Amino acid sequence: MGLANRVVVTGIGVITPIGTGRDTFWQALLAGKNGIERISRFDAADYGAQIAGEVRDFDPAVYIDKKEAKRMDRYAQFALAASAMAMEDAALDLEKENRERIGTYIGSGIGGIETMHAQYEKLFSKGPRLISPFFIPMMIANMAAAHTAIAFHLHGPSSCNVTACATGANCIGDAYRVLQAGAADVMLAGGTEASISQAAVAGFVSMKALCTDHNDDPAHASRPFCKGRSGFVMGEGAGVVVLETLEHAEKRGAKVYAEVAGYGINSDAYHITSPAPHGEFQAKCMALAIADAGMTPEDIDYVNAHGTSTHMNDLGETEACKTVFGARAKEVPISSIKSMTGHLLGAAGGVEAIATALAVQNDMLPPTINFTEPDLEEGLDLDYVPNQARPHHVRAAISNNFGFGGHNACLVLKKFAE
Repeated sequence: MGLANRVVVTGIGVITPIGTGRDTFWQALLAGKNGIERISRFDAADYGAQIAGEVRDFDPAVYIDKKEAKRMDRYAQFALAASAMAMEDAALDLEKENRERIGTYIGSGIGGIETMHAQYEKLFSKGPRLISPFFIPMMIANMAAAHTAIAFHLHGPSSCNVTACATGANCIGDAYRVLQAGAADVMLAGGTEASISQAAVAGFVSMKALCTDHNDDPAHASRPFCKGRSGFVMGEGAGVVVLETLEHAEKRGAKVYAEVAGYGINSDAYHITSPAPHGEFQAKCMALAIADAGMTPEDIDYVNAHGTSTHMNDLGETEACKTVFGARAKEVPISSIKSMTGHLLGAAGGVEAIATALAVQNDMLPPTINFTEPDLEEGLDLDYVPNQARPHHVRAAISNNFGFGGHNACLVLKKFAE
């Protein structure tokens, strides 16, 4: 089959701080709902950052056998639940499918850090004999894909990327390649994360990445591209999509949200945390994805930004957009849903690809909330869809995700037409 297969999004499963499930999530995005609150998962009174985007409405028992759920870290529970939602949304009847042609590419940037923290506490307080036999399989980052494959008896290609904040996008992009090449008919793909833990918060504060000046005003803490931005806010959740070859989707009469048209991936090869100056390789990654889609920058009507609310990311991404779109840059709307959800780290690419697919399908752009003053001194002067959702015809859109270590991943999604 070569690389001729077209690939479409037919199912959506999403768990976020602003809502669980496709419709709840989408309506929350359009309403500009804030999902950032004071941390409740542990006592954060002594921490520099005391706020996060927590998922507060998740009950694993709704999706997973209670005994099995206890053997999974929260990040894996999220993944399995989101996968179940996505398959139900896609109306995928596994009894009628060849399970050797269905794969799982679901990654996590950090893995089971809550499990690691709990087991380390036990190790140092009670000794090595009381460490759980499930410690290692609960902690390691491949278990999101593994648990999903095991639960649904899916024997196709199974893997996971661990590329920090680009993880979810890389998983979707690599699954797209598998389907293009004809190595599977259906792929569950995306990202998951549950790292709002003592060590993770302390570590990100120590490296001066988190917002620490809005502990008493969490609703306005995440403010991508705004002059008052001061660091990202941690979030958690999962975003998983069902991807299918168009041929397979049409044979079973599946509904289609959008078509995956292009995928770009490259490396800054610059620094372990800082992006390369002027968004040079972010721009090149965007250009790779657009060219892979057989498009030009003139075909892109919306950018779902990485938009972390950190000084360097937002500046670099703005410069990257100016490089890619040139004189048209101010005409292409850009928005960051991290203003509402916080930064879901390894799950961000999955959740944001879902937001992009829904924007393409519905011709509606989610806003960048908390945008009070443009940072004109630094040249952040593009259209960031401030504060209000906007109707906008979207032929094609690009979703950007850029991770620590210089991992860049961009996905192009377009309106589906037979």
